[in-house]
Amino acid sequence: MLEVVGLEVRYGAVQAVLGLDLKVAAGEIVVLIGANGAGKSSVVNAVAGLVPQAAGAVRLGGANITQVAAPDRVRQGLALVIEGRGVFADMTVHENLELGTYAHAQRRRSVTRQAAVARVVGLFPRLGERMGQMAGTLSGGEQQMLVIGRALMGGPSLLLLDEPSLGLAPLIVEEISSTLKRLAKEEGVAVLVAEQNAVVGLNLADRGYVLQNGRVVLHRPCADLRHDSDLLRLYLGGPVEAGR
Repeated sequence: MLEVVGLEVRYGAVQAVLGLDLKVAAGEIVVLIGANGAGKSSVVNAVAGLVPQAAGAVRLGGANITQVAAPDRVRQGLALVIEGRGVFADMTVHENLELGTYAHAQRRRSVTRQAAVARVVGLFPRLGERMGQMAGTLSGGEQQMLVIGRALMGGPSLLLLDEPSLGLAPLIVEEISSTLKRLAKEEGVAVLVAEQNAVVGLNLADRGYVLQNGRVVLHRPCADLRHDSDLLRLYLGGPVEAGR
């Protein structure tokens, strides 16, 4: 589904990402783990087309999208959930969701749009109880559900998420993680997550890439990374129990 080869990202003289390769298959969740400044967000933003690539190629569903503008990447099946829960505070939950179809002419049709809203509510029932509520009055967890739901309104084949657990209570993180797993396993959506919280990321994903200074230093199935001595020493300080 997604293939990134030799990706490099620079901000002036600063090299943020160096020769990065990664793949995400349909129905798979892959996590990028690393400390602040490791390059996780730069990778996600480059894949989404929001920052320019200094080198490398990005392929989505076999098509080379390296030179494709960000809005057209969305139309080709990519959706991004940015860090920080960017809801439109003065719009209702329902209006926020409908904005997720803006780039997709066919999905703006009334019947299709209604079906997309029903799908999101099925994934996040709490949103169904707050359709007429202003998005800015939602809790942090509800806002995160809303921005994920809005991204799903376009029917993406690839979902990118930047720090989705940031500032959320553990129970909300578990709920969102369960929904992402359902999307991947039941609907075949490919999911790439940038996550500083290694425990959350390793328990969510199938495979993980560990970044340091813009480079991949470890790449293994998450079941193996949970017991990797180098990763434990660098980030966790001890073993990670599955589901914890």
